[in-house]
Amino acid sequence: MSKPFDMELFLADVLTGSHATRQRHLRQAHSIQKAIANRWHQNNPWAWQRKHLDWFLNHHMKQHAESTRYYYLLTISRITFRLGKSWHFNR
Repeated sequence: MSKPFDMELFLADVLTGSHATRQRHLRQAHSIQKAIANRWHQNNPWAWQRKHLDWFLNHHMKQHAESTRYYYLLTISRITFRLGKSWHFNR
């Protein structure tokens, strides 16, 4: 049995700002991780492709307010920075 992926450890080096901001990014990263794991069975961000994050923003989040989507976009930018990718997503 494998251990669950530690999102906090994964994002530790790229999270900046206040404690509340870091906690929000972590909460949202866990939400993104759960949604992608349920849809594609990819629990580990190192295995994610651009299409996974694009799906999350454009389909999973389509019923949410624009402001909520913006904050998730900020978290996704932290995740892609940590992955070393140059992916850009439209608001």
